[in-house]
Amino acid sequence: MNSQASPAGHRGYSLQPSSVLELSSLDRDSLIVSAINVNGSWQTVSRYGDDSWLLHSGVTNQNKGYRTLNFTTVPEPFRAAMKAIMYRFMRRGSMNRGRLPSVSTVRLLFWDSISFFRYILSLGIERLQDVSPFVCATYVQEMKGRTSARGKSFSRTTLEKRFRAIEMLHELSKHTDDSMPTHPWPDSSAKILSGTLTGSRGSRHHGVTPLIPDHIFCALFQASHALVQKAQYILDLRDELATVESAGGGNSKEANTCAMRRHLVSRGWAHGLAKFQETVTDLRTACYIIVASLSGCRNHEIAAIQCGSYYRTEGSDGETYWWMRSQSIKTDAGDTEWMIPEAAVRALQVMDRWAIPYQTIIADEIAQRRAIDPTDTEIAEAERHLKAVFLGRGSRNGNAVRTISLRSLSVSLLAFAKKNGIAWNVATHQFRRTFAHYAARSQYGDLRYLKEHFKHWTIDMTLLYALNDALEETLFEEIGEEVDSLREAKIDLWLSPDVPLSGRTGRGFVEYRGANPITLFKSRAEMIQTISENIEIRSNGHAWCSAHHGIDCVGNGGLDRIRCTDCQHSVIEAQHAPFYQGLYEHLETLLDCDDIGEGGLLRVRRDLDRCAIVLRDLGHELNNNGAA
Repeated sequence: MNSQASPAGHRGYSLQPSSVLELSSLDRDSLIVSAINVNGSWQTVSRYGDDSWLLHSGVTNQNKGYRTLNFTTVPEPFRAAMKAIMYRFMRRGSMNRGRLPSVSTVRLLFWDSISFFRYILSLGIERLQDVSPFVCATYVQEMKGRTSARGKSFSRTTLEKRFRAIEMLHELSKHTDDSMPTHPWPDSSAKILSGTLTGSRGSRHHGVTPLIPDHIFCALFQASHALVQKAQYILDLRDELATVESAGGGNSKEANTCAMRRHLVSRGWAHGLAKFQETVTDLRTACYIIVASLSGCRNHEIAAIQCGSYYRTEGSDGETYWWMRSQSIKTDAGDTEWMIPEAAVRALQVMDRWAIPYQTIIADEIAQRRAIDPTDTEIAEAERHLKAVFLGRGSRNGNAVRTISLRSLSVSLLAFAKKNGIAWNVATHQFRRTFAHYAARSQYGDLRYLKEHFKHWTIDMTLLYALNDALEETLFEEIGEEVDSLREAKIDLWLSPDVPLSGRTGRGFVEYRGANPITLFKSRAEMIQTISENIEIRSNGHAWCSAHHGIDCVGNGGLDRIRCTDCQHSVIEAQHAPFYQGLYEHLETLLDCDDIGEGGLLRVRRDLDRCAIVLRDLGHELNNNGAA
């Protein structure tokens, strides 16, 4: 958590008990829930006895509504117990967590618990101590039968969160006067009951966060990149308009508007003032898309980016590496860094300039508040956003300038996609998954789009950590999961009936699936996972290579590509057929050459035979002369 927002440094807070058991009502209600440091003095924001608790976190793009726990929304019979549960959770977390919960986690437990409280109250139960495993089992069936406001059944992930909340209620209620007596499902778990527990590696986020399709991602990125290329012109115009408006300070609003419109026209902008202001906002969105696409950062990590948060280093080989700093609270990593390409650096440089007018507004607000009341808690709140770059005005913040909220950013992303003709429900959390997917594909030599932006992800991970030990570890884990997923998908394809393959390993797969190998495993999924764990796969453009060190051979290096046709490590698919078809046709023309000698002709005939074998394996019919 942010040091200005966390009450951990508050001596009174640090000395408070971790639960409210055996405390008098007066002592309980006076407990500090949240406090903030204003000019070196701690000011209490919320106390235990308040009906609403305003929480503080290191995440800067959460408005007050999101950070508020309103206990009047909890059914009255459970209100006292819920306060005690949430206090304990915020102080000590749960048994299964190695760190204190974030505001998002606290909020999730709060709202998922309310759903359960309302259900058991409808059954006439008004105490947690009267909750039995049978009651919890009926709640499971109730949730599985419910639909959302859109008429859809709850996802497995949503169900797991609902059921996990009950498990936590059981654990945390032990520190209240109303304890749930037994585990909600003694012989099961939230994961099992929700159906999210699977045996497949890499399934943790599959089906939860959708991948942005290649053509959508490419169009979205290109539209963003094109706008960023015009950033200097746009921001110059913006600053000039501010000067025009300032010079006409004594004029009416209408007169100033007309003056700004005339200036825009004189500078070649023919789309009007409103469209220009919209374009300035779009520039922020475009920069966000580029940074999110090329860093793999989570939304709150991008929101925490401040001015000048990038730097470069030079490797021993003279290669330049760019890095970006931010704050991450997801894993308690604190100051964290990400490797980024120059396109992301350019976007950050644009945002440094884009944010200046908004940062000035925040600085003025802080000065005004200090003049009125130096202990105003909003001073510290404003200071958290002073050096941020992804800023904006929010109606929920009284039109104050703050880090743009997730809701506002989501609206901006959808609007940006729509005006660029992109039919996709773009969401902030999709960029990290898509980045991990592209990074994984780069290891297979398969990018097709934006290859130059992902070039560093072909570097061995050990080398990356040697370059920078502050890198975010979980991102590499997610990339690894995507690598596993891509490899499993490829093995699944190779084991599918009627899929033609060539190359010695490819023909081996054809023979293997003909022997009905699934009988050796519990399921096809287990067979695919087992095989994928014991095979390396990389692409060289004309074949798949399964050799551990095959990347150094002449086939992979491109010196003698035809070698891959009969290599014991190669798998050749239908997608590679055009290469061998083209090569075959080229070799045919060499048969009529009279200046390559007998040795040359022998090699041509040998390579023609190799191409012919591949093409036949892949289902291409050849004429009597061998031509396809």
